[in-house]
Amino acid sequence: MERSDLAHVNQDESFRDSISTVDKSGKRIWLYPKNSKGKLTNYRYLLSLLFIVMMISGTFIKIDGEPLLLLNIVERKFIILGKIFWPQDFHIFLLIMIAFVVFIGIFTMVYGRVFCGWICPQTIFMESIFRKIEYWIEGDFKTRAALDKAPLTSVKFFKKLSKHLIFFSISFLIASIFLSYILGVEKVLKLMHENPSNRLGMFTSHLVFSFAFYWVFSRIREQVCTTICPYGRLQGVLLDKNSLIVAYDYVRGEKRGKLKAKESRKDAGKGDCIDCNQCVHVCPMGIDIRNGTQMECTNCTACIDACNFMMRSVGLAEGLIRMDSEAGIAERKPFKITARIAVYTGVLIVLIGFIFTLLLMRADVETSILRTPGVSYQELPDNKVSNLYNIKMINKTSKDIKVKIKVLSDDGEIKLVGKEPVIPSQGTAETAAFIVLDKADIKKVKTKIKIGVYSDGKELETLTTSFIGPLN
Repeated sequence: MERSDLAHVNQDESFRDSISTVDKSGKRIWLYPKNSKGKLTNYRYLLSLLFIVMMISGTFIKIDGEPLLLLNIVERKFIILGKIFWPQDFHIFLLIMIAFVVFIGIFTMVYGRVFCGWICPQTIFMESIFRKIEYWIEGDFKTRAALDKAPLTSVKFFKKLSKHLIFFSISFLIASIFLSYILGVEKVLKLMHENPSNRLGMFTSHLVFSFAFYWVFSRIREQVCTTICPYGRLQGVLLDKNSLIVAYDYVRGEKRGKLKAKESRKDAGKGDCIDCNQCVHVCPMGIDIRNGTQMECTNCTACIDACNFMMRSVGLAEGLIRMDSEAGIAERKPFKITARIAVYTGVLIVLIGFIFTLLLMRADVETSILRTPGVSYQELPDNKVSNLYNIKMINKTSKDIKVKIKVLSDDGEIKLVGKEPVIPSQGTAETAAFIVLDKADIKKVKTKIKIGVYSDGKELETLTTSFIGPLN
């Protein structure tokens, strides 16, 4: 929104010169957000539970005996949707990453930072697990703030110790889930049941990840979103006035203020905002949404629930803070699916389909067939010519594959040097073969021929190579 157009909004923009969790001296301002309650909070909590269940169960799901997802950087073994990816599949990863970056850009331009507040693992674990435990042990925002300021007593020591022990235990479980997607759930479970000294490196990695997650959720918290996460910084250049965001209706809300007895808001020249600051109290990022769109806002919608509750309490219409665009607020138009949103959403669906197509159409066997260097063609009896080729095959599956190679061009034939190759699971096989053509089929020095690779009568892939021969 154009701040110069707001007659009743404070024109002081100094709050944008620093983040909400750091004071002028650079010291951390510890936040005590109020326990949010309401319809949107309940929806977000249920969605969080769904993603947590999916995250945990995903480590145990197998497709054709392979994990649903495995990103083993150490052993350079990557499995997506049960399909093993090799360094030769790097082009697929590159295309997926390009599509993913475009997806993020378009999604943010249309739907704002909904991902941050509703789907991001940092938010899910922080707000749905760690923060809930903190409320349970230490109480709501005022009680927790008072507890931190109070001198150390046995009660305070017990509460703090209990909270941090539970925090670390959950962080250990999160690290186990995280490592399960890197090393495999079987290795992680085995590590947890055997003597740590037998696998000291893996055990150390497990502890390092556990302490890292513990430090993030117990101390760093919202600063992950404001200073570490690159996506949070990108939103400033991705959002525009038509993006869907959590927005304060300044047209309806200003001028803010409480009313005196028997005074009407219209007579007092005041808007619907009663200046209760409940939207500020529940914000996990410590901002005042009434100041406009800010980098810290993750679109968690906690302020919407808090404001709606207060509006109902004083007999005013809900929606003073709502999901809308800056253009929608300024022009007083209700949100609707515009052509822009429809087109961009269509592009997002196409990108998702493109990514899944790349994953599903990737070949299980990759073959390279090249003429043996330094070896010329050989003229054979019966007006035939042969070339010697080196053949290398990669098996990207978890089972052995016996292959048969055929010449698909003209009436050529292939003669393997040795038996038909069997490619071991997740391994390679190499062989040599002579390809033989009739001289009558050779029209030029270099002839393009097609080679088919088959297994159990099923064509795995088709290749093209060059055949060298004499001119007739």
